Amino acid sequence: MAIDIGTGDGRGLIRRARSEPRALFIGVDAVAEAMRRTSARAARPAARGGTPNAIFLVAAAEQLPGALAGRGDEVSVVLPWGSLLRGLLSADASMIGRLRALLRPGGTIELLLSVEPTDHRPGLPVLTEQAVAELASPYAAVGLALESCRPATRADVARLGSTWAKRLAIPERRAAWLLVLKRRRETG
Repeated sequence: MAIDIGTGDGRGLIRRARSEPRALFIGVDAVAEAMRRTSARAARPAARGGTPNAIFLVAAAEQLPGALAGRGDEVSVVLPWGSLLRGLLSADASMIGRLRALLRPGGTIELLLSVEPTDHRPGLPVLTEQAVAELASPYAAVGLALESCRPATRADVARLGSTWAKRLAIPERRAAWLLVLKRRRETG
């Protein structure tokens, strides 16, 4: 199961669901209107272009449904903003813990993050290699190992399917970082 937090219009999720019909994809966004058209199309019967393996839920990252806990093989968060971005960049243990709780042991989280000086985001660090690397320790404290951290490429944006990232022309006009985190397997 793949869970996309902040799925926005959900188009990327639908593309992935169509290319992997045996997997379940869940798009979560706090703004119902953003997902309205895409979720309606996905709900159609498959014979009429629907995507039966894609589900959309309206929920904020701070209030994720408990039924999703421990079920995700992967979680993606692409270009978050607001409280989700603040929580991820400040390494808020509560926010990071909620994302970790979605994963099965051994599952992965992919974060595509971008903050630049022109964003005028008070209190948020501009993302540099050093700023991103400093997230490894607080993420590890909640059971997530930083597997990789690197500048995002066009291929990353295409694979994650973010309409927003394409509009921002990442990475041509705007720098972004791709972090891959893995939930540690519990022992004992």
